[in-house]
Amino acid sequence: MEIRLGDVVRLRKPHPCGSYEWRVVRLGADIGLKCCRCDHRVLLPRRKFEKSVKTFVSRGEEIPPTFAPDL
Repeated sequence: MEIRLGDVVRLRKPHPCGSYEWRVVRLGADIGLKCCRCDHRVLLPRRKFEKSVKTFVSRGEEIPPTFAPDL
């Protein structure tokens, strides 16, 4: 699954505030999410995140890969 910073995703279960939508704020082995309604932040393991995602609401900006120059 391709995940970008700034993606807004809809998860299967709601947050206690009632929102289903979360913004991706951190990428790595754990995915950092921020609730779109109450701004609560959580970290989910990548595997659990991928199982919990129902759909992408909007996609973040695609950043082209950077390469080190040959020396």
